[in-house]
Amino acid sequence: MTGFGRGTAASAQWHLTVEIQSVNRKQLDLVFQAARELAELEARARKVVQAVISRGRVQLAVILERGEAAPAEMTMDAELARAFKKAFDELGAAVGETVRPAAADYLRQPGIITAGGTLIDGDEAWAVLEPALAAALAAHTAMRETEGAHLKHDLTVRLAALGGFVAEISTLAPERPVRQREAMLKRLREAGLGIDLADERVLRELALYADRCDISEELTRLGSHFTKFRDYMDAPEPPGRALDFLCQEMFREFNTIGSKANDAGIAQTIVKAKTELEKIREQVQNVE
Repeated sequence: MTGFGRGTAASAQWHLTVEIQSVNRKQLDLVFQAARELAELEARARKVVQAVISRGRVQLAVILERGEAAPAEMTMDAELARAFKKAFDELGAAVGETVRPAAADYLRQPGIITAGGTLIDGDEAWAVLEPALAAALAAHTAMRETEGAHLKHDLTVRLAALGGFVAEISTLAPERPVRQREAMLKRLREAGLGIDLADERVLRELALYADRCDISEELTRLGSHFTKFRDYMDAPEPPGRALDFLCQEMFREFNTIGSKANDAGIAQTIVKAKTELEKIREQVQNVE
């Protein structure tokens, strides 16, 4: 599911901003972006996020800013400065005149003078990062709950449409064995083959065929799947994977009904039902 959240927290030395954004993905893919000084906090941050989010591609960005009480530092690489000066001396010797670097030349040379900062204590940084992360997750969750409410409404409407298709199939199903029995007898008469309806073997074959055409079990399982689908949508736990599994099972039941019924009217209804079910499956991919 998509979502965005931002949280901030500060101490005397540091100011932290946490931004979380997520897009749809079947599994959890968490990307941690932060200054190198905060690398040791990645494992803790991941653990907190994974306790709240189970699916999606999540980008967690931590922005670190120095507070007023944090002393600034400048570091100087003396060895690099001497090598830089030596290079100018060698240049002067090569061209036959004295060449001296100016102060600006030292400043432009990367690595000689570097703006540094006070080392960040992990526990001190976490004391600022933790509330900022909690606030970002809360805002992110609120946004996803709003999207989830819209998805739930859409899925409920589509599930009701599937229930209508199943009711239509249930109405047509009892007529199927009768029509098939009449069609078989008609073909036998047209072929000039005498048949005794009292013959036990004939009755057995007709009973076996009627059993093969019976789709009552599939219809019952579909009803159970519909009920379970609604239960999962109302459950407090993330239902995404469970709903995805139920969609697969419902698709299989509709396929079985189409194969067993072997009826044009039922087949048309199955096509409409599978089209609606495919829309449900697409939406379920967006559910955590």
